Amino acid sequence: MTANRQAEVLGAIKDVEFEANKYQIELNTTHGRILLDLLPDVAPGHCGNMIGLTKIGYYSGLSFHRIIGGFMIQGGCPQGTGSGGPGYNVDAEFNDTPHVEGVLSMARSSDPNSAGSQFFICLGAHTHLDGQYTAFGKTADEESLEVVRVLGSMPTDHGDRPQSAAAIESATVIVTPTE
Repeated sequence: MTANRQAEVLGAIKDVEFEANKYQIELNTTHGRILLDLLPDVAPGHCGNMIGLTKIGYYSGLSFHRIIGGFMIQGGCPQGTGSGGPGYNVDAEFNDTPHVEGVLSMARSSDPNSAGSQFFICLGAHTHLDGQYTAFGKTADEESLEVVRVLGSMPTDHGDRPQSAAAIESATVIVTPTE
């Protein structure tokens, strides 16, 4: 059974002020840096959740356990299997953000309110995900998108698991005051 990390996450986001700051997540991966701009105006709960998980060190050392070329790269499972999470769920925040290349979205089961820690970054446009999954961020620059593309082109096995290392070595939150 996965330990419930919600109290830690809530404690870590007590000082988050979306009105006063811009928040980014920096993923240093085995294939380079991915900088993600968060979109709290459309999914504040998901943004706060990822900020909190990042602040408590949850994502550091986890793998991209599922890669489907042309579709997405997925990470955030503590077991590396796609079946784990932080021990709690985040309710869906469906919005009008289209699932295009570079968009950050939350993975979930068939229950719309079952998201936890697993996320995916789109490779290409996938309109069938719009309104079904919570999009809450995007790659911040072309260099980050290129790292996503490199990860997305990795050879995988029959279960969409990468055949070589595809991991988040460290994850940090970058806070920039807005003017």
